[in-house]
Amino acid sequence: MHALTLPAMKPSFRSLFVGVAVAFFFNLTLAALAQEKPAAPPAEAPPVAEPVKVSSPDAAPAVPALPRLPALRRLDEPAAVLAVDEVPAPTKGKKSRSPQSKERAEALKQRALDRTARAESRSGEAVVSVFSDSVLEENKKADAVVAIFGNASSAGEVVDAVVSVFGDNRVAGPVGAAVVAVFGNSYVNSTVKEGVVVVFGDLELGPDARIDGKVVCIGGSIKRDGAAVIKGHVQNIVSTQVVWLRAWLSECFLRARPLAFAPNLGWAWTIAFSFLAFYTLAALIFRTGVEKCLTTLETRPGFSVLTALLTTLITPVLTVLLVLTGVGIIGVPFIGAGMLCATLFGVVVILAWIGRRITGVFGDGSLNHVAFAVIFGGLIVLGLYTVPVLGFLVFKLIGWIGMGAVIYTIVLGIKRERATTPPPSAGSAASSFGPDSPAPAPASADAPAASMMSSGFGAVSSGFVGSGVPASLPIDVVASEVPGAGFTTAAGVPPVMPPPVQAPAPAYLPPRPRAMSAISAATLPRAGFWIRMGAMLLDAVLIGMVVGLTSSVFPRFMQIDHGPGGLFVALAIYGAVMWKTKGTTIGGIVCGLKVVRLDDREIDWPTAAVRALSCFLSLIVGGLGFIWVVFDADRQSWHDKIAGTTVVRVPKGGSLL
Repeated sequence: MHALTLPAMKPSFRSLFVGVAVAFFFNLTLAALAQEKPAAPPAEAPPVAEPVKVSSPDAAPAVPALPRLPALRRLDEPAAVLAVDEVPAPTKGKKSRSPQSKERAEALKQRALDRTARAESRSGEAVVSVFSDSVLEENKKADAVVAIFGNASSAGEVVDAVVSVFGDNRVAGPVGAAVVAVFGNSYVNSTVKEGVVVVFGDLELGPDARIDGKVVCIGGSIKRDGAAVIKGHVQNIVSTQVVWLRAWLSECFLRARPLAFAPNLGWAWTIAFSFLAFYTLAALIFRTGVEKCLTTLETRPGFSVLTALLTTLITPVLTVLLVLTGVGIIGVPFIGAGMLCATLFGVVVILAWIGRRITGVFGDGSLNHVAFAVIFGGLIVLGLYTVPVLGFLVFKLIGWIGMGAVIYTIVLGIKRERATTPPPSAGSAASSFGPDSPAPAPASADAPAASMMSSGFGAVSSGFVGSGVPASLPIDVVASEVPGAGFTTAAGVPPVMPPPVQAPAPAYLPPRPRAMSAISAATLPRAGFWIRMGAMLLDAVLIGMVVGLTSSVFPRFMQIDHGPGGLFVALAIYGAVMWKTKGTTIGGIVCGLKVVRLDDREIDWPTAAVRALSCFLSLIVGGLGFIWVVFDADRQSWHDKIAGTTVVRVPKGGSLL
């Protein structure tokens, strides 16, 4: 008889998890049932403590015995009532904090009531003025009194606040919120519910002043009458007198001028004359540089202004690029210092240019020195600084235009150095005959005359054009004479003609001069406005298609922004590369156009980059730089004038590549 064999069972993870969960659930249920109190019989009522009964004042209170409570009490059961003596007394700390919390609660409640009252009492009318005074008369009511660049005066009832910016406050009526003055003084002689704030001004509180909140004065002084009441704190921050600053803000800043003839502005005039002395000293030390910049400004004022505008646009972009590179951050301070020096030197140039209008009347004497011109020009400019609005414009334009003149003078100096590169000297040509061969002696000026006199028929050229043979070869004058018809000697015998003299083959032929390029600004017609716009439109469509293709082919970090900014940047890069490598673009090839330099040199990378960046200058002024081709006699746009280029039309059949 065989024993019963059971199949082997392989428990899975799922079955084990279910088993453990069921066992855990049953254990929790049994534990809860074990701790639960058994239900009381329905006949018996739950034990309730009876109240304390006091028979007489001297007798001890009879406290009934409380029933014995179980160790664990259910939440739905009533708690035992404690006796009067068992009620815990409040601690000493709570007693000390309760008055403060009570005061805070009352203050918050009062503020809420005040705000509600103000909201209900608002009439929807406010006195607001700009560049004039705001006045609320007595026995009148307004939600607020606000004055900007003016004074605020209130004798009536103000629901919210009285505010003045760059002006003074005078409050004689009740104010529901606050009184605020920025760069001005305040006089308060009434009730203010919340507080008073004065920034860069003085505060004066009259005898009837009652401030329920704080008083804050920054950069001024507080004058308080003995009968004035302030419930809150008083803070006087930076109480030093700043009358000089308030005077400049009110007399100069608000009127858009650097200087003014007013009290408390002596410090400003001192600074102005100190800078004039500095500019005069700079003119004495750097007279030659100032003279060169003056010449540039007088002969090319338009290019100086364009240089200033282009520098203003390029400098922030260059700074951001240097910061992004990380290593270029080192060069950012140098750029800032260079711009500051160019601006200061530009002010010297502009002052000298203005002063020359006066010193030029005295001729070429000592008064024509550039330092005297700076002094006279500085005095004129200081007078213009006191004119409202015009003073601020003059202050900004002097440094800006002067900076452009200085930078453009530097650019012209660099171009002049490149253009004056010395050509190969005559000594190099002489050395081509060999290190040991002597240099050919120059032909004597008397040799041709001697030959003419001896032969009687003219001079004989001893050289060959374009052969490179020197014209001073030793030739026998008698043997080289060619007798005429019927010529005989003294004996009557015709002379015997010697064999012709053959010049030796030259050892070195110098290179022929380079012919002018067929595609030149001097030989080909200039392109007009519409043909150039057509070529640009073709390039824009082509680059737009390429930019759109990058969104689906290249990774995200290599994609170009699809907006106008990304398209313009892509066009600029495309144009610079094509102008440098091919001299034209694809649109230019289709329209038969080519970009050439005015000096017929090849376009290099600096020229291409400057022309591409200058296109943004022509664009940001509403495209006026491109439209300038229509009005310009040389058919040049602004970016052409800046880069020294132009666009010509190549005849059909000519190679553009």
